[in-house]
Amino acid sequence: MKLTINGEVREVSDVANVADLLAAFKLEQKILVIELNREIIDRGEYASTALKEGDSLEIVHFVGGG
Repeated sequence: MKLTINGEVREVSDVANVADLLAAFKLEQKILVIELNREIIDRGEYASTALKEGDSLEIVHFVGGG
């Protein structure tokens, strides 16, 4: 399926929901904010939030430092 992720069209496979997508990109252990079609998704809803062809996601992760 084609998704727009952080402004870039990407082809992904074996991804049914937000949790699957994060696992595919090895981001499941990161502190993230996920926006799906301009709506922020709660972390507890990643597994129940289905993705479909053409969805647009913004994935923002935080980097510590000093």
